[in-house]
This record gives sequence, C-alpha cells and structure tokens, in this order.
Amino acid sequence: MQDNATEVTAAGIARLAGVGRAAVSNWRRRHADFPKPVGGTETSPSFALAEVEAWLRKQGKLAEVPLRERVWQQLAGHPEGPLTALVHTGCVLLLIHERPTVWLDASAGSDARLAAMLPGALEKVLTPRVGGVRGRGGAGVGGARAGVGAGAGAGGAAGAGGGVNAAYGRPAVSGAFGQAGVNGPSNPPAVNTGSASPGVNSGPETSGVNSGSVASSVNSGAASPGVKSGSVAPGVNSSAAVPGVNPDPTVPAVNSSPTAPTVNTPPTVHNDPAVHNPASVGGDSAAHNASTVHSRLTVHSTPPGTSATAITAGSPPSPALTPPTGPQLLPSAPLLRGAAELAAEIGARQTFEFLLGRHLDANPRQYTLTPAELAGLMADLAGPARTVLDPACGTGALLRAVDPRPGQELYAQDNAPELAALSALRLALHSRATVRAAVGDTLRADAHPGLLADAVLCHPPFNERNWGHDELAYDPRWEYGFPARTESELAWVQHALARLTDGGTAVLLMPPAAASRRSGRRIRADLLRRGALRAVVALPVGAAPPYNIPLHLWVLRRPDRTPAAPEVLLVDTGRFAGEARGGPDWEAVREAVLDAWRAFAREGRLTERPGLARSVPVIELLDDDVDLAPARHLPPAAVADGAEQLAQVRERLGETLRLTADLTPPPADPAPPARWPLTTVGELARGGALVMRTGGNGGHARVPVLTDHDVLAGTAPSGTLPESEEEAVLTEPGDVVVPVLGGGAMARVIDGATGGAALGRNLVLLRPDRTALDPWFLAGFLRGTANNRQASSYASTATRLDVRRLHLPRLPLEEQLRYGARFRALDEFERALRHASRLGEQLVRGMYDGLTDGTVAPD
Repeated sequence: MQDNATEVTAAGIARLAGVGRAAVSNWRRRHADFPKPVGGTETSPSFALAEVEAWLRKQGKLAEVPLRERVWQQLAGHPEGPLTALVHTGCVLLLIHERPTVWLDASAGSDARLAAMLPGALEKVLTPRVGGVRGRGGAGVGGARAGVGAGAGAGGAAGAGGGVNAAYGRPAVSGAFGQAGVNGPSNPPAVNTGSASPGVNSGPETSGVNSGSVASSVNSGAASPGVKSGSVAPGVNSSAAVPGVNPDPTVPAVNSSPTAPTVNTPPTVHNDPAVHNPASVGGDSAAHNASTVHSRLTVHSTPPGTSATAITAGSPPSPALTPPTGPQLLPSAPLLRGAAELAAEIGARQTFEFLLGRHLDANPRQYTLTPAELAGLMADLAGPARTVLDPACGTGALLRAVDPRPGQELYAQDNAPELAALSALRLALHSRATVRAAVGDTLRADAHPGLLADAVLCHPPFNERNWGHDELAYDPRWEYGFPARTESELAWVQHALARLTDGGTAVLLMPPAAASRRSGRRIRADLLRRGALRAVVALPVGAAPPYNIPLHLWVLRRPDRTPAAPEVLLVDTGRFAGEARGGPDWEAVREAVLDAWRAFAREGRLTERPGLARSVPVIELLDDDVDLAPARHLPPAAVADGAEQLAQVRERLGETLRLTADLTPPPADPAPPARWPLTTVGELARGGALVMRTGGNGGHARVPVLTDHDVLAGTAPSGTLPESEEEAVLTEPGDVVVPVLGGGAMARVIDGATGGAALGRNLVLLRPDRTALDPWFLAGFLRGTANNRQASSYASTATRLDVRRLHLPRLPLEEQLRYGARFRALDEFERALRHASRLGEQLVRGMYDGLTDGTVAPD
C-alpha cells in the first residue's frame, strides 16, 4: 500500500529506465497497459512508482531499478513531501549508524511492526546525540513551551529534577534534549521528571496525561514514546480553544515565573508576526519572503512534532528534532527499508548526504547555500574549537566544516523548522559531537542565550528590514551600538560577539555594503576601537551567492582586553576570481587568506603584501566614513618593476605574434562541394564507435573541473563541483568535449595537461574508438556552423545543442587522419591567436596603469 503512495513523474521514469523523456511519451501512446496517472496535472502527470517499476520489468525494459534511483524516487514522491521524508530517513539512518542491531530487529517484521517499534528506538538515539533548546522553554522533551505537560502529577513526583541546569555546566540553563530539567531553579523540580526519565510524559505510567482526543499525539502515550511528536499540534501551548490541555491551575505555565526575567526584555518582543523578510540574500538557510533575491525557501513544511508557532516571529525556540510517531512513519516504511539497503552499500552518512544533495540540486532556487570551499575557509579562520555556534545554520554546511575534537558541542538554530532538523541530523551523522539544534528566530528568540562559545560561524540573511529593530531597542547584545533598521548584518555581528567566550573567534559572511554604509559607521568605529573586529577579507566575485558581487568575510574576536595600538587586517583576493561560471581559484584564495591571517594573529601586524594584504592601524580608519572595504586601503600590486615587466610582456607578445604568422593557414584551393554519406553522433554511439557521457557530478575526490567556459576560452580547468556520491566523469587524452549551451560551434580535444579533470555541467564528452574514429576529425566536423545550426533547438532565453544529431561524414580512417591533421593545425593557430590577445590586453592595461600612477614615463 505504501509503495503505491510514492509517485514519480515522466522525467523520473526516464531516469529509471535510462531513456529520454520522449521515449516515455511514446510508451504512454503505444502501450494500452502503461500505468495511468495517479496525480500531478494534465501536462505534468505523476504515476505510482510501484506500478511503473512492475510495467518496466514486464516489458523487459528494466531488469531492476537502480537502488539509488529507487530510494530517491521514493523520497521525492513521498505523500508528505520530500522534506518530511528526508527527516524520517535521516532519523533512521542515525539509528542504523548508532545501533544497527536495533534496526535489524525492528525491520524484521511487517511495516506496521516497524512503524510501531521505531519511535522508542529513535528517542533513545536522538536524546543523547541531538541536544535540545538552551535557555528558554523547550529544553526537554515534553517540557517545551508554556504549560505543555505541566499539569499536576504529570509524570509522577519521583525524579527530583536531576536534569535541571545539569547539561551545560552553567547556572540557570536548561537541561539537554530529553532530560528532565526545564530552565533553572525557579521551576518546580518535579515538572516532567517522572521516574521513567528517558521518556518524559511517555509510557503507561502517564498514558492519561495530555493524551486526550482533543490534542491527539501531543505528548503521546505508550504507543509512541516520542514526546511532542504528534501531527496535530494545536493542542501544544493550549489556548482557550483547547481547554482540556494542561488545565491544572496549580502550575499555570512552565517557565513563567515572574522572577525570571525574559530575554530581550521589551514588552513588544515576540509579538511581530513577520518573520525574516530579507530584501536580498541570506545565509545557508531558507528565506521567508517570496520577494527575496535568489528565492530562499518561502514555504516551510512543519516537521513531525513541531508546532506551526515555531516559525512565527518571536515564538520561543523549540527543539529541531522530535521522534516521529508510528502513524507518521508508516507511509515512509518502504523508503526507510530502501535507505537502509543503500546504507549497507555506501554507509549511513553517505546515504544521507546523497539524498540531501539530490534534493538541494533538484530545488536550486529554494535555497541559498554556502559553498563547501568557503565553509572550510571560514572554519579554518575560526580555528580549533570545542563549542561552536551557527545561529543561521541552514543545512549545516558551516558546522560540518569544523574540525572534530573530543567532547565537541555544536549549537545550531534556524528559523526554518525543516532546515534545522536536517542540519541536526546531518551533523549527528557527520561527527561524534553533541548537536544542540533549535528552531526559532535567532535575533528575536535566541535559543542559546547563556552560551559562551569558542567560535561562531554564520552566513546570515542579507539586507533584512524586519529583523526586530522596533522590538529589540534595549537588547543587551547591542554592546557596540544599536543597529539601524537597514543594518541587519551588524545585528548579527553583535549577536555573534555576545555568544563568544573571551578570546573566542567569530567569522561571518557579509555583503560588501556593510563595510561602507554610513548608517553603520558608528558601530564599525566602536568595533575597531575596542579591538573586536580583527580582519576584513574581500572574496573574489563568484565565491558565494549572489555570485555577481565580491562578498566579505569579517573575522571578530571577543576582546578580553583593549589593545594598546590596535590594527586590523585587510585582505583583497579579487585577483583570484575565475572566469565566467568557473568560480574562484579556491586553493589560491585559501592559501593567501590563511597565510596572512595566521601571520597577523601571531604578531598583531603584517608586513604589507602589495595588492593582497595589509594591517592598518585603527586610527587610520576612524574618519567620517569608517570605510573598511579592503580595496580602498590596499595599494595595487606594483606595476611590478614598471617598464621592465612591460618590456617582458612586449617581448612575449612579439614571439607569439611571430608564431601566429607561422601557423597562419595557407591559401585554400577551391574545390567542388563534397557529397559524403553521412552519419550522426547518436548512430555512432549506438554502434559502439564512441561512448557518450554527460558531466555535472563532483564525485568523492576533489579534482579540477573542466567548465563550458574553459572549453570555449581554451583555458585550463578552473571550476568546482560539490562532492557527490555519484561518480564524476573524468576526461582522458583524446576525448572530445562539446558545450551544449550558448549556440556556438565548439569542440575541444582533451590533451595530456587537461586529462584527468572532471567534466562540468552543460558539457558532453565523446570518447571515440581510435580504431574507427580519429578524435581531431570528429572535433573538426562537429564545429561546422551549418552542422551546429541543424542540431540546435531554441528556448526563450538560450540555445541548446543536441549532440546526438550532429553529422559526420562516413570516411575511412586514413582519410579521417588527413582531415584530422588539418583540424589540429587550425587548433594550434587558434590557441596562438588567443594567447596573443591575452598578452596584448595585459600590455595595454599595464601601459595605462603605469602612465597613470607614474611608474612609466610618457616618452
């Protein structure tokens, strides 16, 4: 029954069978027994995966659905949506990773038995690995927000509150996820502290507590030990509409003592209904407004056990994860079994990374991600740390990049419930650290108000206007000044500093405007005077979304003393920008930034590195603008020895021009049009004369990536791809690579220097059989303008090439070699022309710069 609930689109069927979508359309027309649509729309129908799989096998078109594809299709077609499916799958993969024998026992029976056994097993794994909310209500399972599970006698009188303020080792801080303690000594010690303490408000002893029909599954009973895991959430934090939940007047509300001051004290805190409406871009998390640039996720499906109020502005934070109930898990049973089978092949961690990465790739406009290379750089700048916080965690990329240490604790918060849950699972699978993740608006309702972390990493949302300016005017975090409404980034900066221990380091990704806007100059000045801002690093264009502007990294330290003569490090890595979509040279960026930062951190100053890095005395920056943009304070790299270097460029240009003249093709003799018998690339592929592959996967290992721009410009591999469980397509000498976008007639033969690079997106690789097909002959004829025109199709904004339709003449190998030699000579001539063009541009730019800065005389 559950298999039939999983739906798959025509595109998914094509991937299952390894054919094009046109073939699926033909099957629907020609075969009366092809499965009927069960959902979707008339133009984009969906089909039951089980029926499709059975039909493909019956027709002999599929011996077995590839395991990865089957699991992905089950997840993508889950009746509750892929995000809920990812959370369920992640929970079970963590169980498999931690307690494989428990999974084997639970999965041995029927789906109903599996769903009944999993909640209790999951709670025992999630409780020690994924901590709860620190500080306010929601610290313990079943003890979250006002009055939940707090009726007289709930859970019995035993237990004596052993978990109160015990998990963090600091006063007035709540217990960890699943423990009994709730926010400090002002609370009754017996609240939610029954003798069966691992399952608060669970088990037969408390079967009647908060388990009535009015609020089904809230703090559910014996059948599902997972507390606060019901799908019907309105009963949590009961209102007048649900008078039966927590009605005991003797304990009016947990965490409501008038002696305990509220964090963010103004009376209007937690009242604004708007949540995170960034006008631009945010961090590695989802946005909350459809107008956001780069369309960060606008619709949040509430995960199991999370109240809808968890994502409203100012709501108290809640744990990121609560064990799903048996009824919630039952539709996921086939998916969970498939994921377990895949985990047996590649590992639980790799399975979750594959499914999460596939989901993010399938929904690129819904998320703004932090590239792995940038996350690694930020983690290295922060240095080794035992406690690390990311207050806008998104999918957990920054915390995942932190080097593991014994006893490490990772704290995370995000306003999107599904992202907080996925981040918690990802981090728990990635390392042995204790993960404390929460859902909530960090600025309005901080989940970790008592935390003093060794490091804070953050990719905050940019350009938010509704970040809480009106409610948070008297917040104690604004130690360096109250941020203007337009300076949401400076609010995140000060939040990060407030959560650091003395001497701790914070690294934030910032928009370049934050370094120079006049509205933030007072706060920037105070950050400089007190030694809190230690470095500003300008990244190359294309380092992270939005890719068209050079973002900044701010490195801050919680000052334990004010330096006598403070200096700040300014670094500009703009020179390492890649061309077009290739991305920056991350290896060069990383080396330059870390080398400068470590030298500066040791000595407190840095010897100037022209055009790259300089430590600037703070007094030089404290003018009317307090402009921290590195480019404005770093002198350009010297027109290195001026006239001498320009003379070298001129000499190289002369040599290249002479080579170009020698390589100029001889005059062409006229000849009548040839009448060759033709074939197509598709026919050659079907006949085995060549192998055709499509690029786009990063694979397990980091290797250079050949991009479509590299092919068009004739340059070395310059791109990057995220790591993937799917194998990368690696080039070999003699391969022919063809870009499929842009409408240009281009093909490149891979040489020894480029061989071994991974094939990037929008590229097709053709690997000819050398006994039947010469690579240079193949590449030359593929570049014909008329050939490309007839094989191209046109969309509203782009031209796409169907490589299979490109024509080649049928010629014997000896004749192919004659044509191939001529095409190879043309390629050498073309490369020489490009090199000459680049040298000419370098000479012209150097002359302009030298004349304008005085290093070159006009005569």
